[in-house]
Amino acid sequence: MYDLFSSTTNQFSPLADRLRPRNLDEYIGQKHIVGKGKLLRRAIEADRISSIILYGPPGTGKTSLAYVISQVTQSEFVRLNAVSAGVKEVREVIEKASEQVRLYGRKTILFLDEIHRFNKAQQDALLPSVEKGDLILIGATTENPFFEVNSALLSRSQLFRLEPLIEDEMKEALEMALTDKERGLGNEPVEMEDEALQHIIYTANGDLRKALNALELAVTTSPPDADGKIRVTLAIAEESIQQPAIRYDTGDARYDMMSAMIKSIRGSATDAALYWMARMLEAGEDPKLIVRRLIVHASEDIGMANPNALEQAIATLHALQAVGLPEARINIAQCVIYLSESPKSNSVIQAIDSALSDVRKGMLGQVPSHLRDAHYKGAKQLGHGIGYKYPHNYPNHFVEQQYLPNGMSETQYYFPSDQGMEAKLQQRKRK
Repeated sequence: MYDLFSSTTNQFSPLADRLRPRNLDEYIGQKHIVGKGKLLRRAIEADRISSIILYGPPGTGKTSLAYVISQVTQSEFVRLNAVSAGVKEVREVIEKASEQVRLYGRKTILFLDEIHRFNKAQQDALLPSVEKGDLILIGATTENPFFEVNSALLSRSQLFRLEPLIEDEMKEALEMALTDKERGLGNEPVEMEDEALQHIIYTANGDLRKALNALELAVTTSPPDADGKIRVTLAIAEESIQQPAIRYDTGDARYDMMSAMIKSIRGSATDAALYWMARMLEAGEDPKLIVRRLIVHASEDIGMANPNALEQAIATLHALQAVGLPEARINIAQCVIYLSESPKSNSVIQAIDSALSDVRKGMLGQVPSHLRDAHYKGAKQLGHGIGYKYPHNYPNHFVEQQYLPNGMSETQYYFPSDQGMEAKLQQRKRK
């Protein structure tokens, strides 16, 4: 069987590459998808894998899982990275895959790392072969596949979400790395302080690759002491992972701090909001998660009182994607300050939740005839559009008419506040 990873797993490879699991029993984490009896595990063990998308943060085991599959499958296995590969390389794989099926009755598995880097045309090139079954696709992505992967390709694949490794799993992996004499650091006379190990675990924030890289750097750059021991202290660990020992004290702390930041913004407590944001960033929190919450609360807590708040939050996400940390900390801080200082209104979330509540209760009235689509032939014979008043033909571009279903004409969902731009908009509407 062709070993697509053979060129990268040698004695000079990084520790994270050398320790890639060779089978499912060595694979650490993701028990919700590859634990005993789980669907994906059964498919891998039976060599009945179908096209799948692996979605999760860096260092959660997407490439390692593909490596395990490459070791157990009887199919031809090919690896491409969407950063460097193009349509030409994809078409070459497709042609060879068709040839394998035609001549040998053998399928091809294509592992496409960072599939989100492929544009629509490149992803479309895969569709015919995936649909026919000549090519089995394993796509790996750190981005939301519902936004980054074509819906047609996604519908032909099973989606599996990988989660950041928990503390016990990280500890198991690092301790194995310290004791493994064949592929790890077991031949080194390492004495590691518990605080140092815990710091690497906490700071890596579920990213096993980051933790292993830090561990290897700490061990290989620390000279032996007079006793011949390589002692890895907390200070060495901090230097190796380039982050001081500021972390979440418990698993719930990250959610508590996120809640504290949002509630500080809601309460216009700018300094407190900045403090909790800083705590989360220094604890290794994913900055995209912070910005996503800011986007939500730009509408939930500010809304129409300052509609520009949502634009500010969206612009912050774009800034983060463009420049990344550490520079993007400035953009995120600007957004936090802007949201904190903005006038507040929760009328938007109250309005939509109230409307959804009525719909879920079964208030499903018909669209009034004068509001129905009247553009197609025969629509007017059904009464569609008759009696509709075009607002632009009236003073101030406004006219009273029925917009809600019968029996709901007095229903009100949106109750504007007297804050900021919302108050001005309501003054205009009343006028």
